[in-house]
Amino acid sequence: MQDESLIPASELCVHHKIEMSFIYSLQEFGLLEMVNREETIFIPTEQLNELEKLIRMHYELNINMEGIDVICHLLKRIEATQQELNQLRNQLKFFQSFENS
Repeated sequence: MQDESLIPASELCVHHKIEMSFIYSLQEFGLLEMVNREETIFIPTEQLNELEKLIRMHYELNINMEGIDVICHLLKRIEATQQELNQLRNQLKFFQSFENS
């Protein structure tokens, strides 16, 4: 991972006006990846959208960590189910094309 794709967690906390303990809690629950370099904690830029979503859940909707964990788990299951449904639809279309030939 290149340094350009990392943002210091402390800067994110200042920008979003959140506590560093929130970032640590997200990592403990497996909801956020952190990179530790030279005693500085960084967040990969590809996780910024997800992090901002988690920040809104916690600070704007007052959802606790356990609730955020459950919500994220359910959203992943919904996404996997949606992908499976799309795959099955494609297979059905494939087999229906043989029927109509």
